[in-house]
Amino acid sequence: MLENFINNFKQKSLLQRFLFFIGLLFLILYFVLGCMFIFWKTIPLELSYNRRLLFGILLIVYSIFRFFRIINIRQD
Repeated sequence: MLENFINNFKQKSLLQRFLFFIGLLFLILYFVLGCMFIFWKTIPLELSYNRRLLFGILLIVYSIFRFFRIINIRQD
């Protein structure tokens, strides 16, 4: 499976590889930002804990959604 991924990655154009890495970067960014909203107690925004928790969970779910989109795109 790893060899298939590497061969498929080598066959893609430079633009497609760049967009793949940008997608991974934003996936990680959304996940970390969601965790920051949940676990950072003194966040410099005036939000109640329930709203911070809801927004953090929403960002984490969105990052999971992006992860599955990237995997489906890479299998094509």
